[in-house]
Amino acid sequence: MKKLSVMLLFLFGISAGLLAQSKKAIQTVTIKTPSVQCESCKKKIESFLAREEGVEKSVVDFKRKTTKVTFYTDRTNIENIKTAIANAGYDADDVTANEESYQKLPKCCKKPEDGGGMKKQ
Repeated sequence: MKKLSVMLLFLFGISAGLLAQSKKAIQTVTIKTPSVQCESCKKKIESFLAREEGVEKSVVDFKRKTTKVTFYTDRTNIENIKTAIANAGYDADDVTANEESYQKLPKCCKKPEDGGGMKKQ
């Protein structure tokens, strides 16, 4: 009987440890994306981030010029996410857009000072 009790406690301890390990830390951050201009920008960033390892979800709000990203902290970090946005051609907080990617953006997705942006009506 004593062996059975010890065995059950041992198995319970292992299963509790495995459950604790299976819970992955998820974090949600909001990144300022001031160069986002339109729906096209939104789609481009969201599709770029969908391919980024560890990113669970991303939502771009081009009116507020923010990008909300939910990701697994054991697979990526906020700096990698900012770099991915910059590689898509957009500024992300303190990370400036990759110049080559920015030049490939459609005119509507470029900054107003570069002749782009949404037309005011």
